[in-house]
Amino acid sequence: MTKTFGLRLRAAAFVLGVAASVACAPAMAQDVRLIGSGASFPFPIYSAWFKQFSKETPGVTVDYQAKGSGAGIQDFINRTVDFAASDAAMTDEEIAKVPGGAVLLPMTAGEIVLAYNLPGSPEGLKLARDVYPDIFSGAITRWNDPRIVATNPDIKLPDLPITVVRRSDSSGTTFVFTQHLAAISPAFKEKVGTGTTVQWPSSDKFVAAPKNDGVTATIKQTPGAIGYIEYGYAKLTKANSALLQNKSGNFVGASDKSGEAALASAELGPDLRGWIEDPTGAEAYPIATFTWMLFYKDQDDRKAEALRKMVEYAITTGQKISDSMGYIPLPENVVGKVRAASANIQ
Repeated sequence: MTKTFGLRLRAAAFVLGVAASVACAPAMAQDVRLIGSGASFPFPIYSAWFKQFSKETPGVTVDYQAKGSGAGIQDFINRTVDFAASDAAMTDEEIAKVPGGAVLLPMTAGEIVLAYNLPGSPEGLKLARDVYPDIFSGAITRWNDPRIVATNPDIKLPDLPITVVRRSDSSGTTFVFTQHLAAISPAFKEKVGTGTTVQWPSSDKFVAAPKNDGVTATIKQTPGAIGYIEYGYAKLTKANSALLQNKSGNFVGASDKSGEAALASAELGPDLRGWIEDPTGAEAYPIATFTWMLFYKDQDDRKAEALRKMVEYAITTGQKISDSMGYIPLPENVVGKVRAASANIQ
């Protein structure tokens, strides 16, 4: 009898154990943590998206670290993340290093502005098309240079050295910015070049800072400084940014309208890569770009499903906050292409 009771006790314990594991299984299956890294350019809007998406999607959390596009691509190649982000997309050589291939999706777009810090905080500084490349190549070194004064008769420009603030890390923002400067200035292209890292002039008036937020903070703290940052950072910190002369000869400031005008001339290839180095259009802001998320074609099924949901959230609900955060909503034709391509995240 004792033996029979023991067998029944063990059987009951087994049944209870199975029941408990079955009850726990659905909850465990839903727990997905997505880890991403990369571009700081879209960090403000990505941060808002990921926080809200995690809140609205039970069992899924998204953690993203803004390390710069170069570091994000390296993490992606090393498979230490579930996704990455880059303003420079990826090169064919980089994609070839990803076993199984990569899916590159433009998720938002933005403008790169030249934020400045001048005594008295004058607004509406105008920089001509042949002037701002020369500032960033070191050819123009003082704020009261005659070429800057010529387009700003109503601003009292100081006899103050220009401190150029540039990125210290491998940066997609640098890539887009230098692509534009090289497109409009052969002298800049020859002296500085293009890329996620470039050969900036070796001068104590060229100072380096990490990521968009680091450059923004350095400009704010340095009288006479000018630097290139994503428009959203300037908007968030109320930093003054210059009106730049576009290809049509007009001085244009960054805005949702001028950004959309710039994107109108963008042509994305079948792989959804493409840049607007010198946009046409009378109202186009001169420096605008898409920015991409990078995904693996082959990965864990649960993570792939969560990533596809994240993409769908970003191209629908997420786009609605673009204007308020200083980004450009994706054109409808691009949204359709991104939705179709996201099916390749498996």
